[in-house]
Amino acid sequence: MYHIAIIGSGPAGYYTAEACQKQFGDNVHVDIIDRMPVPFGLIRSGVAPDHQSIKGVSRRYEAIALCDNVRFAGHVSVGQDVTIPELQTLYDAVVLATGAPSDTKLTIAGGDLPGVIGSAAFVGWYNGHPDFAELHPDVDGKAVVVIGNGNVALDVARILAKTGTELSGSDIVGHAYDVLANARPSRITLVGRRGPHQIAMTPKELGELGMLERAAPLVSSSDLPPVEEDAHLDSGHRKSVQLLRQFAAKTPDKPLVVEFDFFAMPVAIEGNGRAERLIVERTTLDDQNRSIGTGERYAIPANLVVSCIGYRTPPIPDVPYDETLGRFANVDGLIAPGLYAAGWARRGPTGTIGTNKPDGFMIAERIAVDIPKPAGKAGREGLDALLGKRGVDLVTFRDWQKIDLAEVSHARDGAPREKFVHVEEMMAAREG
Repeated sequence: MYHIAIIGSGPAGYYTAEACQKQFGDNVHVDIIDRMPVPFGLIRSGVAPDHQSIKGVSRRYEAIALCDNVRFAGHVSVGQDVTIPELQTLYDAVVLATGAPSDTKLTIAGGDLPGVIGSAAFVGWYNGHPDFAELHPDVDGKAVVVIGNGNVALDVARILAKTGTELSGSDIVGHAYDVLANARPSRITLVGRRGPHQIAMTPKELGELGMLERAAPLVSSSDLPPVEEDAHLDSGHRKSVQLLRQFAAKTPDKPLVVEFDFFAMPVAIEGNGRAERLIVERTTLDDQNRSIGTGERYAIPANLVVSCIGYRTPPIPDVPYDETLGRFANVDGLIAPGLYAAGWARRGPTGTIGTNKPDGFMIAERIAVDIPKPAGKAGREGLDALLGKRGVDLVTFRDWQKIDLAEVSHARDGAPREKFVHVEEMMAAREG
């Protein structure tokens, strides 16, 4: 019997578990270990709360989790409750599928002022992640700047711009709903170093910005390249730029404006004890589409700055780490004999949720080649014995189903659930 431990219960973790099932059949036991008592990682705490159709993929993961040879082992912190070397003595293979849940730091002057928040923290706050439950961002009446030209920046701007009615059917957590449903930002500005042809925004997400009740997008036609240059873009990117052209052709007629400020490189955040304005430098592009500062600077009012400039995988003790790329050091998923990485922990924060599926199958196939037969290790029995000695209160998928039921039963009218935002509440709910 193969014993495989997967660290992380998000998309990469469950796709890898599914792949191991198909690779080894009944001859495998998989433990999916997560420090949270609740599964699904990015699906629960990263996907925008108003994108419920995307969150539906968790039903596929649930089917995997309920198989006899797969177990969710929540409320277990790797590196604290159990180490990687210890797991390697218990399992034939250990796969790190921890994602990239930490923000890339905004390294400009004033980047650490109060009022400056990374997107992982801000998204975690409105999605109910326990690490960010006490964030308390100040939004009402404020000028908000969102740094970034990708889908995460769009998500942040859209959630900030929506009314309480628009948010009511989402699973946005109660403390964030209470703040955002009653908030009236004075303006939202999306800042990007490059131009419309370099955005990483998909048409669906960009199109949603043009259908909001109280907010309308503003794009300057002078930022758009000649329309004939759109022909060089792939079809999805071309559709996104066409939407920007449509926005530029209209004058915003709603009380809140979401302005796209292209060719603007953040250089400093200023304020008297907290963020008040973002200083940017106007840019141009070289022949390789890299942004170059022109020396022209100006200020954008910014009482709240949300930095959406990328994510990193947190290091784990005893695991080689690539500081430059912000992920575990690996070659095609292999970190060291018997130790692997999958998903964003392997390749960095790129691709969609589905991109993690081939990653998982690649790792399962690699394990089969590297470890042609199991070594008779203790697996989950050994893990349970070790955690029992250390007083770790492991949470199973059946426990999660009780937490899930409690969250659904506590939902406000029209919402799919009301998430618990403290680990203690989650642990108590599994008893009910």
